[in-house]
Amino acid sequence: MNPKRKRIVVLLSILLPLAVAMLFGVKIDTSIDFGFLPSIYAGINFTTFIILIMALIAIKKGYRTLHEKLIKGALVLSVIFLLLYIVYHITTPSTPYGGEGMLRYVYFFILITHILLSIAVIPLVLLALAWAMEENFEKHKKIARIAMPLWMYVALSGVIVYLMISPYYI
Repeated sequence: MNPKRKRIVVLLSILLPLAVAMLFGVKIDTSIDFGFLPSIYAGINFTTFIILIMALIAIKKGYRTLHEKLIKGALVLSVIFLLLYIVYHITTPSTPYGGEGMLRYVYFFILITHILLSIAVIPLVLLALAWAMEENFEKHKKIARIAMPLWMYVALSGVIVYLMISPYYI
């Protein structure tokens, strides 16, 4: 792989999760109520999930150009999601989950797997993208077979987490 691309993949794979983790300690007092953002970024997550399904179908049918456009769209949506997620969490207090019993365990299982896989999927998606950009489609396919279902899970589980916690938003 091109050394410059490799450095970018490694840097983004380390810096993005670290930056998000560090920003949870930052709170900015603003007169703007960003309480509307979770529903928007849940919608972005759902749209990303649908686009990823469409991208998978496109590549299975041999529509490489369509697949590429859909993946680029999903990447753009993921970046927008991340920016909105950061804005919300640095301006708004965390909402505790209020569910009880088995549903509480289900919620935290989905939340924890969502968080851990959202970190793991970053280098996988970036590697798949880098291999595709270098037209090494064998390596791209190999990593995409792991990256795609994980990315889809992260997108869909984000929606599920939102739906489960939304009754407890202030």
